[in-house]
Amino acid sequence: NIGQIESYTEYVNHFTENGIHDEIAPESTAQDGGCLRNGNARPLKGKRKIREQCENRRKNSSSSKRSNQLQNGEVVEAVTLFEVVIMGKSAMQSVVDDWVEAYKRDRDVALLDLINFFIQCSGCQGMVTAEMFQSVQNCEVMQKMTETFDEETGLQYKKFMAYPWILTVTWPVDMDNEDYPLIKPGPYWKKFRANFYSMVRAFRHTSTLAAMKLLTALVNLHLNLDISKHNLERLYEVEKNRAAGKRTNSRLDQLEKKKKEFEQKYLEMDNMMNAIFKGTFLQRYRDIIPEIRAICIEEMGSWMKMYPDTFLNDSYLKYIGWMLYDKQPEVRLKCLQGLQGIYGQKDLVYKMDLFTSRFKDRIVSMSLDKEHEVAVQAMKLLMLMSQNCEDALSSEDYETLYQFVYTTHRPLATAAGELFYNRLLIQESEMDSFANRNGKWEPVASQLRTLIIFFLESELHSHVTYLVDSLWDWALSVLKDWECMTALLLENTNDHDEALSKAEESALIEIILATIREAAEGHPPAGRAGTRKVLSAKEKKIQVEDCTKITEHFIVVLPQLLAKYSTDAEKVTNLLQIPQYFDLELYSTGPLDKHLDTLLKEVEAIVAKHSDTDVLETCSRVYHVLGSEGLAICNKVVAAKTELVDELVNKLNQLLVNSWNEGEGLCAEEEEIHHICSILQRVAVFYNAHDLSKWNLYDKMIKLLVFELEHGSLPLQVVLPALQCAYFALLWQLASVVEDTPPKENVSDLKTRLKHLCHICTCYLSHDNRELREKGFAILCDLLMIVSHQDSSDDETVESLDYLPSSSLQTKMIIFIQDHVFTDEEEETKDLTEEEDRKKESQKLDALHLKRCLLAAYCKLIIYNVVEMTSAAEIYKHYMKTYNDFGDIIKETLSRSRHNDKIRSAKTVILCLQQLFQKYVESQDDSASSITSMDVFSVSFVNIKELARRFSLTFGWDQVKSRESVAMIHKEGIEFAFQGAATTEEKSLPPNLNFLVILSEFSNKLLKPDKRLVYSYLQRYIPEPALCKGDSWYSLGWYRTSLLANEEEENSVVSSLNEWPPLNLTSTLA
Repeated sequence: NIGQIESYTEYVNHFTENGIHDEIAPESTAQDGGCLRNGNARPLKGKRKIREQCENRRKNSSSSKRSNQLQNGEVVEAVTLFEVVIMGKSAMQSVVDDWVEAYKRDRDVALLDLINFFIQCSGCQGMVTAEMFQSVQNCEVMQKMTETFDEETGLQYKKFMAYPWILTVTWPVDMDNEDYPLIKPGPYWKKFRANFYSMVRAFRHTSTLAAMKLLTALVNLHLNLDISKHNLERLYEVEKNRAAGKRTNSRLDQLEKKKKEFEQKYLEMDNMMNAIFKGTFLQRYRDIIPEIRAICIEEMGSWMKMYPDTFLNDSYLKYIGWMLYDKQPEVRLKCLQGLQGIYGQKDLVYKMDLFTSRFKDRIVSMSLDKEHEVAVQAMKLLMLMSQNCEDALSSEDYETLYQFVYTTHRPLATAAGELFYNRLLIQESEMDSFANRNGKWEPVASQLRTLIIFFLESELHSHVTYLVDSLWDWALSVLKDWECMTALLLENTNDHDEALSKAEESALIEIILATIREAAEGHPPAGRAGTRKVLSAKEKKIQVEDCTKITEHFIVVLPQLLAKYSTDAEKVTNLLQIPQYFDLELYSTGPLDKHLDTLLKEVEAIVAKHSDTDVLETCSRVYHVLGSEGLAICNKVVAAKTELVDELVNKLNQLLVNSWNEGEGLCAEEEEIHHICSILQRVAVFYNAHDLSKWNLYDKMIKLLVFELEHGSLPLQVVLPALQCAYFALLWQLASVVEDTPPKENVSDLKTRLKHLCHICTCYLSHDNRELREKGFAILCDLLMIVSHQDSSDDETVESLDYLPSSSLQTKMIIFIQDHVFTDEEEETKDLTEEEDRKKESQKLDALHLKRCLLAAYCKLIIYNVVEMTSAAEIYKHYMKTYNDFGDIIKETLSRSRHNDKIRSAKTVILCLQQLFQKYVESQDDSASSITSMDVFSVSFVNIKELARRFSLTFGWDQVKSRESVAMIHKEGIEFAFQGAATTEEKSLPPNLNFLVILSEFSNKLLKPDKRLVYSYLQRYIPEPALCKGDSWYSLGWYRTSLLANEEEENSVVSSLNEWPPLNLTSTLA
């Protein structure tokens, strides 16, 4: 009904226009404050009377004859339209029809019913009576409705609005008046502020939503009117073109009259649409509340899509363009979603040329939005623009967007993968045509080459799994075509232009491995996925089919690839990871069994050719995977592994017998020594994953290690793998002791070996070679950790293996940490080429990683009480200086130690600060050695104070939880500050008194009662107050001030030292 819409439109515009005053124009609120003040003076009884009159009027009107509903066994009559909608959820159409009929009978009453409906939708319990609606201005209605919000907050709101001059004054004169809401402290003010804004916002939000939805309904009605008008014009033309004898003038006149009526309706609807747009949208699209702005932009996007002839032009598009820069992500998101509906239709994009040229750069930059969902929708919009707008994006834009396939946020990477696939891969070949010419799959091969080139040019070789995962939802036909991939690797071509280069072959092998892993595991790579989703039955079926396909193909092809690239360590390392994704049961079915022998021969040949650790570890893992217990092929794989180890051990024994000379060590040519080193390295790698105890290698390794310890003439390449072999031998022996019940002789032998190897590693801590020192330290830490934490509750034999480091060993270990972790090596300053500089940076990162591993290994010993917790004090000293490199490890150590033992951890922290303070005192000149002349503002002292502040921050905000720890820090600090103090009669200062300045950094972590207890404990060490005056005692004053805020509080503490109630904390300060 055009009339009812027009009437309601007029009210909605007034409603939203007046709802803005509190947010955008506070001056107008101040001017209209008298309306609210007068309303506030009205007694509560009068308000109830008005509401009763309104309800009686509704009950007597035709619009209030609603259906009755049962509630708690009683018949309840729905009085208002809002109540009817709430109670009759499934009969909305009948409710609307009833309201329309009521509107036809009584326009004013029905419209008033609708107005109250929206007021109640806003959360307001007030009622607009007919008298109020007809006689009171809209602004006064708004204010009266505001009074009927939440009772508690409403009272404060009225108190505030009763003094409108507050809005025009910068700040009240009476600053201590707590009744003034704007300065009332604590959560009470927060609740007032939140509810005050929510009152005004609720009206604006609801009215804006209603107005925007009304305009959307008008747009739909306008479209239907277009269809009816078009049909009417066709009928009119048909009737007009009839022959004169057959034409009916009355019919023609009737159509002419109907046509004029449509034109009049058109004009009325255009006026209403313009009124809502100008009266509501233009005011609300820039509202202070982001939800309101989002509603406006969302509806505008739907108008443009539904009625592009009117709304899809630059005069309307500019609003969406401007709001792309909105600070709130939900508003930016609605802009992008609205634009997707437009750019997704090819018949509309021709109207977007100016908008695209103006805002394209902004949309591209939004792919970097800090809100992930906004970035994802921006990428999807750019995908639509690339499809439907020619030359909308430049080549530079595409190059930037393609790199998002490497981002860690998977939805954004997937959206970028769709753009990459459709724009870059699809255009390289026609996917509909499949050709197999000269053994080549032309379309897929072309796409693979494009993918390889992109991967190589991006120079992110370690991120190939991210690239594959980004394309997984779009390019499965390419990524799962392993036949084509392996064909490209195995083909022999004389055309050098078609052949893959070595770099391209390496990239393709990485892509093959990444696709196999994704297909077999069924989840994104590490670092990109959140919680692993549970695969559906369909997904599990696809996963099983892919594993079968991978196994059947690579069981045959993998030995061929290994044979071709057997000399290339990088390619072989990647290829040898493929068998871990096989369905190994297929090896025992049919003709595939013969390929296992071929694979094992190739792996054995690779072991013989390579001494690279990565290659050897991968080969060892292949034997471990294929030789798993329960497989039909287990015996064959174990036999092949045993044969390989037998050969290696026999060669090693023969070489050692021929070249070993007692008292001189290895007496052999350089080639033989190199051969010994390579075999030892292979044996060490295999010993890590396989139990080689039956070859009795431990005694041979110990012999080499002891000789190096006594004479120091063996090559490093011999000593390092020998040390690893001895370590692995003990671990396998320890595992057998824990799992089985061995004789006591075996346990005693193991304990002797453990002590012996620990002694050797300890001696190696002072070796000339840094690499051997670091390896010895790492093995020593691991051995101490493993032996000290075996489960000995049910096994006395295991308990006898306990081995704790002596105090001298602990001292050596902490000295090692100081020298190898916290001591920087001197760097040579010389000009380097770009390649040399890159290599040097890589070496620095490797060295930092090794240092972090050493520090973490030692910190684990502290956390698990293998070494004394006080040794952590030496590590805590470097917390600030090395925060970027080791701060996370030191902080975690501090946290775990505190969790294990609060008191000991607190003592360790204060010990660290005491040692630094003493070092600072010792470093002072003789003239500044006294307490009176010590410079507490020097850089060194300030650094100690800052370190104390950092330590205090680690206690967090829960003062109750850290109560005992902080109290112990103050107790130990006070005792240290007054340590060595002279007698009172001599009137001399304690030598460590300035330590109280450092200790004051922990005062803010004390509860108020605990501050008084600490102050009372401090009083025990303070001489008479008269003697503690002057600048020389300012450190004491500083510390006192941090504990007690003023003199009155100090006096109250002093006068009631003996009246404190008993607390658990008093035991700490005893």
